[in-house]
Amino acid sequence: MSIQVKLQAIIEEMEIQFEESRTFLNIKTGEIIVVTSDDIRAVEDEEALDHLQRWQQENLMVANDVVENFENYIELPTKYEINEYEIMEDFCLTISDQREQDILLRSIKGKGAFRRFKDKTIEYEIEDQWYSYRDDRLKQIVIKWCRDNKINYIE
Repeated sequence: MSIQVKLQAIIEEMEIQFEESRTFLNIKTGEIIVVTSDDIRAVEDEEALDHLQRWQQENLMVANDVVENFENYIELPTKYEINEYEIMEDFCLTISDQREQDILLRSIKGKGAFRRFKDKTIEYEIEDQWYSYRDDRLKQIVIKWCRDNKINYIE
């Protein structure tokens, strides 16, 4: 492929994914787009556009291009493929202080794990270390995704 994508652009899009949406890279243009499941359903159901707001029509035109030209798009890794919980657990195992490591590992169990974990990284003054570790892991995921999909990338 002749396009080049910025790793950081893909990482940023992966970080802001939300339920009921899908994020794609257009392999012809290098553009990263987000479409909602509702927009894809509307396009597949061939709903009329004329009664919609201009921004809604534009969203449906993008969704239509994804549906009609699916071979030009590759879906970015989803939040499930990223598995931030696993990344947090792996980070915990890098902490050399056994007591802090044990507390961090306990903090990621059950409901509210992400909030407790973040609070503990602040308490132990390792928040910057955590974000650096997380950013590096996300970068590794994106590099692998680019290589698997034969996408040229730049740092």
